[in-house]
Amino acid sequence: MDTVDTVGAGNTGDAVERTTCCVVGGGPAGMVLALLLARSGVEVTVLEKHADFLRDFRGDTVHPSTLALLDELGLAERFARLPQRRVRTVRLPVDPGRPEVTVADLSVLRGPYDYVAMVPQWDLLDLLADEARREPSFRLRMNTEATGFLTEEGRVTGVRYRTADGRTGELRAGLTVACDGRGSLARARRELGPRSFGCPMDAWWFRLPRRADDPSGLVGRAGDRFLTALIDRGEYWQCAVLIPKGTDGSRRAAGLARFRAQFAAAVPWLGDRTAALRSWDEVKLLDVRMDRLRRWHRPGLLCIGDAAHAMSPVFGIGINLAVQDAVAAARHLAGPLRRGAVSERDLRAVQRRRRPTTVATQALQRLAHARLVRPVLEGRPPLGDADRARRVAHLLAGSRWLRRLPASFIAYGALRERPPAAAVRGAARGPAEGGRTRRPGGGEPY
Repeated sequence: MDTVDTVGAGNTGDAVERTTCCVVGGGPAGMVLALLLARSGVEVTVLEKHADFLRDFRGDTVHPSTLALLDELGLAERFARLPQRRVRTVRLPVDPGRPEVTVADLSVLRGPYDYVAMVPQWDLLDLLADEARREPSFRLRMNTEATGFLTEEGRVTGVRYRTADGRTGELRAGLTVACDGRGSLARARRELGPRSFGCPMDAWWFRLPRRADDPSGLVGRAGDRFLTALIDRGEYWQCAVLIPKGTDGSRRAAGLARFRAQFAAAVPWLGDRTAALRSWDEVKLLDVRMDRLRRWHRPGLLCIGDAAHAMSPVFGIGINLAVQDAVAAARHLAGPLRRGAVSERDLRAVQRRRRPTTVATQALQRLAHARLVRPVLEGRPPLGDADRARRVAHLLAGSRWLRRLPASFIAYGALRERPPAAAVRGAARGPAEGGRTRRPGGGEPY
């Protein structure tokens, strides 16, 4: 990918187009931002390098904060018709040979959104894209990859792009928003200053069959120097296995049969189904990284979601954060974009709003890495002591109110955002209570 800026006019023969806002990347952050801006009367063009949204083992969690957003946008009924599985509990092992302990139970939250919806991400993105196409100011360009930024007098003025059939062109924009993930084109810009934090693990992803009498919800287990999280997808388990960083090659070299045996020992009730994993080709590696940009913007450019902050899979809230970034960005920028005058002050306001939540969440993830993940991957008990870990888990399991804390964090994160008023359609709006507006349908206040 060419990440060198292009200054001034493009090469002769290149197509030159214009839009008010160019969104690079059609993931959850990009599609939510584009829909909210288009509904707010802003001309917006999304560039997505793939031909469709079909990618396996992407984050498929739709949290209560996003469910509430879809409700506000009048999309709750359409979303409810998508194939999905509702997860309300997080269960972790404490004593070998004994049932897992429930450490987070979203059913203790007030409804209607007291669950995490497990929905194939491509279905959610298709829904958002279909809804956005109803707006005359929205354009979605599939098979179109941004290859470099256009700059004039130090300001980003759009992008150069290349299509799947080799055509190139320029898309000029008043604002370019990087929503293209942790491998973002914007991350080549040294002035944004990425800061990295070490991660003790990488992740394997694969599927195993599920039976009706299996446990439900999100189930965690510990194995021989690995951790696994089993996500209930109805007909199958989506399995994530955390392994020590950099050990993918050596573990694969030890043989698939050995791993199947180790996995069966950690999850005995799945032991008779590990043969369904026939080849290492069915095990996908995620290089886990955690970082954030010191600066999310420069004149004409804003980074949000994983482009601004790559999150650990711990707590499974990366998508939730990215969507909330998009909502905050739309609320702060819709007006300036309509006026054609987005300033650095406007862009700075988005970072100031979202950075504290990012910092706090990553601090919690780093603590979980140090006290829970790393010890298990190194063959040591979590929290430094097996008895202590057992007491903490049982304390959480025995208290409805203590279970509410991790449940609320998983459901809503540290801070919830409201979309621009112009984007809200078809949702029931409750009265304000004590200065806080209640979520459509009741439940947790914003």
